[in-house]
Amino acid sequence: MPENIKTIIHKWLIDIGISTHIAEKIIHLSDFILILLLGYALYHVSKFLINKIVRRIVARTRTEWDDVLITKKVFQRIALLIPGLLVYNSIPATLSEFPKLTSLFLLLTSIYLVIVVILIGFSFLNSIEAIFEKKATSRNHPIKGFIQVGKTFVVMLGIIVILSFLLNKSAGSVLIGLGTFSAVLLLIFRDSILGFVGGIQISANDMVRLGDWINMPKYNADGTVQEISLTTVKVQNWDNTITTLPTYSLITDSFQNYRGMQESGARRMKRFINIDMASVRFCDKKMLNNFRRISILKDYIDQTEQELDEYNSANKIDESILVNGKRQTNIGIFRAYLEIYLRNNELIRQDLDLLVRQLQPTANGIPIEIYAFTTEVKWARYEKVQSDIFDHILAIVPEFDLRVFQSPSGIDIHNAVAKIVS
Repeated sequence: MPENIKTIIHKWLIDIGISTHIAEKIIHLSDFILILLLGYALYHVSKFLINKIVRRIVARTRTEWDDVLITKKVFQRIALLIPGLLVYNSIPATLSEFPKLTSLFLLLTSIYLVIVVILIGFSFLNSIEAIFEKKATSRNHPIKGFIQVGKTFVVMLGIIVILSFLLNKSAGSVLIGLGTFSAVLLLIFRDSILGFVGGIQISANDMVRLGDWINMPKYNADGTVQEISLTTVKVQNWDNTITTLPTYSLITDSFQNYRGMQESGARRMKRFINIDMASVRFCDKKMLNNFRRISILKDYIDQTEQELDEYNSANKIDESILVNGKRQTNIGIFRAYLEIYLRNNELIRQDLDLLVRQLQPTANGIPIEIYAFTTEVKWARYEKVQSDIFDHILAIVPEFDLRVFQSPSGIDIHNAVAKIVS
């Protein structure tokens, strides 16, 4: 500041009642205050230039990375370095008469610069993540966990440098000193370390991607993966609740990933109905003639009857007794009908496993299981296809002189008692 201006300010301070000693101190600090004001002004000027000029230049380029740098405030945070560097380099000259203040402001300015560098590092890492997420490979290999590791490294490095300033020691000495607290640090960053290792394995083995449908009963997670970070995986369940589970749990615990089903375009249908065992019987001529009226069964019944007649004739079977020889049963024809019905259903994948089988009879009857794959993988459509098929199956069971097993209800018991009483 020019001497004549200092003299005018000094005289004005004395005129308003400030002592000569304090007025001189203020004059000596005036250069430093002026530098602070200049640094503040330069920051706003640089910020204005970034918003007006740099943004226009970036908008005219075809590349996307520079737009991301603007969006993630990399240039804006670099502008924060200008006042810090200006003040840091001006302190020795402007505060030469105040040794203690010189040391204090040099320390504070150094810490300020380290914090700004950390913020710039964060913005730069956010930019890398944003650029990578625009690529197709980002769904298969998310890097959010690696970005968080980078941020953790930047913060730890910044803390070491700040501690070196506060303790007036080299960063290397501080780092060596921190070695004595390694056990504590490992305990504090246990989840981060395990998450980092787990994230590498998940990415390398392509175990989970964003958008995958996973099921992990241990954590009540059943839905799509929304986010994979360093320490957690966020899953949006089908009831729209959010389940957060540790990243390393995808390595240490078992889970089910439905990606293969979605990519194959087929979803398994595995369901059974129970048939009352008392309704199972051999087919007589009348039953067979009735079953022949079902169009898709006529050829099957005729071919099977021919094969059985040839066998019984060749072995001179006495067909007057039903138990002799080979005969068709109503439940066997029912199973054949179901398989033919599914083979002719355009919503069932014919190139994948398809079978209708009889399971071990239980106290609830004979389970007839349908094992097939639908062409619909979307939940709502899949359930509709499955429901339509079993609606049909339940409706046609009586056509084969069979009964679906069902535990007696209140009305069944009431009707039975009413018959006995009457």
